[in-house]
Parts: sequence; structure tokens; C-alpha cells
Amino acid sequence: MLTHVNLCTLLCLPPLISIHSKCSAQNTQNFNRDDFPSDFIFGAGTSAYQVEGAVDEDGRSPSIWDIFTHQGKMPDKSTADVAADGYHKYKEDVKLMSDMGLEGYRFSISWSRLLPNGRGAINPQGLKYYNNLIDELVYNGIQPHATVYHLDLPQILEDEYMGWINPKIIDDFTAFADVCFREFGDRVSHWTTINEPNVMAIGGYDQGIWPPQRCSPNTPGINCNTGNSSVEPYTVMHHVLLAHASAAKLYRDKYQEKQKGLIGLNLYAFSCAPMTNLIADAEATKRAMDFFTGWEIDPLMFGDYPEAMKKTVGSRMPSFTANESKLIKGSADFIGINHYVTLYVFDSPSKPTGIVDFNSDLGVQFSVFKNGASLNSPLPPSIPFNPSGLQRFLEYFKDYYGNPPIYVQENGYGSPYNENLNDTARIDYLTGYIGSTLNAIRNGTNVRGYLAWSFLDVFELLSGYKTRYGFIHVDFEDKELRRQPKLSALWFSNFLKGKGKNKKLMSNEIDGSYVENLHSSQ
Repeated sequence: MLTHVNLCTLLCLPPLISIHSKCSAQNTQNFNRDDFPSDFIFGAGTSAYQVEGAVDEDGRSPSIWDIFTHQGKMPDKSTADVAADGYHKYKEDVKLMSDMGLEGYRFSISWSRLLPNGRGAINPQGLKYYNNLIDELVYNGIQPHATVYHLDLPQILEDEYMGWINPKIIDDFTAFADVCFREFGDRVSHWTTINEPNVMAIGGYDQGIWPPQRCSPNTPGINCNTGNSSVEPYTVMHHVLLAHASAAKLYRDKYQEKQKGLIGLNLYAFSCAPMTNLIADAEATKRAMDFFTGWEIDPLMFGDYPEAMKKTVGSRMPSFTANESKLIKGSADFIGINHYVTLYVFDSPSKPTGIVDFNSDLGVQFSVFKNGASLNSPLPPSIPFNPSGLQRFLEYFKDYYGNPPIYVQENGYGSPYNENLNDTARIDYLTGYIGSTLNAIRNGTNVRGYLAWSFLDVFELLSGYKTRYGFIHVDFEDKELRRQPKLSALWFSNFLKGKGKNKKLMSNEIDGSYVENLHSSQ
């Protein structure tokens, strides 16, 4: 079981632990691209800091991730100074996307590249880069899905007023979003304001495992210089929601009618299920969903935080004014979800002595194993993956929130750095989760797209270069950062191009020579 101490381990599960690659028979169904709606979007994604590199080129200023990684805070002591060099190799990358048949590409816009001072003057080189990238996507028939903010706050704003802790961030974020909408909205029709605010609040301000690495001094296993884990996560989420709502209102008032686009917010989506049939575990599961999901989504749908959270957190939980509640409610045209893992939940109401934070407020414990096996030492060699968890989460959204439009914006399989190109486990994983998405659609959920993580190997925010998620292999040892499609790239390409039923594309039925053929065709 996972204890209070190990919530940071929980957040690290997808990139740091191998995932068992066998999926159940119900998730290897006979389906193909035509079984999905014609306007459903399949694609893949990356984010600015993780793919671009060129961190000190053409006027870009440092983000909080630059400072964090340069202080040696990553497990492998790496930085994204070069990453996959997407800044210089975007044309090559878009060509690979086109060859694969990707229908959409999710990317983010670096705030510190576009507005190096956090506000004010636009950096012309940053503007040129994003215009060029978007133009290249559109020219190749790939739908751009842009995230305005993917965790990479300009360090200048962190230094000036502590970033997301301060309500000043609301106006600065809205101004940044305004630049993005104005400059790129004629070609971008899908806007996500902020990526994973729930994990950003926990990882950066409760557990201190992400920049700006704030947490209470007594947080186990983390050495934070400053912070207050009992208050700051809730403050950060509050400001994120207000910033999102402010940007959404701006977009709707100023741009949406002309540009005909959509605007939404992203959520890191744990699928939670009770460990046992006990009523206490069922109640604990609902509480976990309130804290992980309702914390962010209830205000968008109902105008306020979940009652369970308000009751437990008390005066530490910020409150919305009547006008703020009105502004936030209904402020998302869609919800983007990032899903990797299912958690089995059991009740644990007692709070650890001396620790008051998100975890102790939550009052539950977790396991990724149905039998409650521990992730503590000795570490098991793999964790099970559970495609039905994605279906369960999507159907929970349908039933609880009235079936809003959803895009699966991240879902993927992490392999070790030394993986080979014959990535059959990734194929099995994605087959299971795409099948789960189709099951949810057939059960009436309003899912509009599936964007796998990731298009190519990038710098991972929890593991640096220790883990690979990409369809495209990047040789980080090579000065030219050579790209090579993996077997999964061929599999996904065949699926998107309608070459046979999906069961014929399972990894154990593909001749490995196809990888070589794909390479020779590039």
C-alpha cells in the first residue's frame, strides 16, 4: 500500500516503473479506425520544455524548470537544454508526423520564449518559431492542439511575486493567453489553458518534487527551502482556476466567434476503485475522486469545490466570490485528461502526526495492485496496467458531470532508456487503452480525441532521459539527435490509415522487418 510518505512515488509511477504489458482479452478487440467517429482525432503530443531545447537561444529567458534542472534536481542530473532539439528540427518532426498519418499534434507554447519578461514585448524569434511550427502542421493536414501553459513558468515571475501563489498571476497569464489567441488562433482551433493543475499543485507546492519545489519543512524525504504544504496547494489551484476562467472569458468575448475554436482545461486523471467491498472503501474512493478530480472539475461544472473538500480542509480552502463562481462555472468547452494508472483505494482516516497537507486531508491509502501489494521495498519489477480504468474514468465523467466533451490528451507507455526499436509492449499498451476508449464511446461518453504521449522521446519531467515514451526513437548520444521510428510508429500508422483490423496489428503478429522497411522509407 502507498502511505502518506509515498504520494510523490504515486505521481512518479508512469515514468519510473515498468508497466506489465499483458492486457486482458476484452481490450484486444477487433476494431479499426473506422469504428471511431469520423471527426474523432487521433494524434500524439509533446510539450515545449520537454522537446524544444534551445533554452538560451533567440531571446528565450529561463523558466522555473531551467533553474530546477540546473541545480541537479533530476534523478539523472539532466537538463532540457537541448532535449530533442525540436526548436531546430520541427520540419523533420512534422514530416515524420505526416508519414505516420497523425491527425492531430498537441504541443505547448513556452511563455518565456514568447514573452521573455513574463509580460510586455513579444519576442519576435519566439513568435516566428511558433508561427512556423503551426504553419508546417496545417500545411501537412495535422490539426494543431495548443496548450498555453505546460508547467514552465518564466523564472522572472517566480522571482518577482512567487508565481502561482500570488493572484497577480491571473492577469499575467490572461495577457499571455491573449497573445497566443491573437497570434495563432486563426490556425489553432483547440486551446488548452493549463496542463495538469492538480498535479502541479501537489508536486510543486505540497510534495516539492517539481519546481518551484515548495513544501513544509517537515515533508518526509524532500528538502524544501520554503513553503507551506497545508495551504499553498489549495491557493495555487484557486489561482489556476481563476486564471483559466479569465483566459476563457477573454477568448469567448474577443476571439471565439471569429476563430471558431474551443477552449478547455487539462486534468491528471487517476482512475480510482475501492480495494474491497466495504462501505468505508467505497466512501474513500469517492473522497479520492473529489480530491484528485473534483478539486479541479467541480468548480468548472458546478461553480464550487466539492463539499467533502471544503469540510475537511476548512479555512485553509480558498472560497470563490459569487462573481468568481459565475465566471468559472461553464468556462471549459472541453476537458483534457492525462491518464496512466488505476489506483485501488482503502480508507485511512487517521492523519500522520505533525503533518497537515493534501495527503492527510485526503485520508486514504492506495495501491496499484488489486490485492493491496506494496510498492515499498522490495520494489516489484512491474506494475499492472489496466485499460478498463480509462473506460471507468470516462464513464464516471459522463455520469457525474453530465457528459462534457473530453479529449484524452496523454496516455502512453514508458520504457527504459535502452529499449530497442521493437517496442511490442507499447503496442499492447496502446491497443488496450484505445480499445477502452472505444468501449466508453460505445457506452455513450462524449470523447472527441485520443492523443498519445508521446510523439517522440523527450525529456521527461519526472525522470529526465531515463524513460522513453515516444513512437519515434531519439538518439540522445548522437550530436544530430537522429530520429528512428519504432515498431509502434508503424503500428499506429497502419491503424490510422485503416490497414486491417486492429487484431492483425497486435505486436506478436507483426514481422519485425517492418521496422527496417519503415526506416528505409523515410
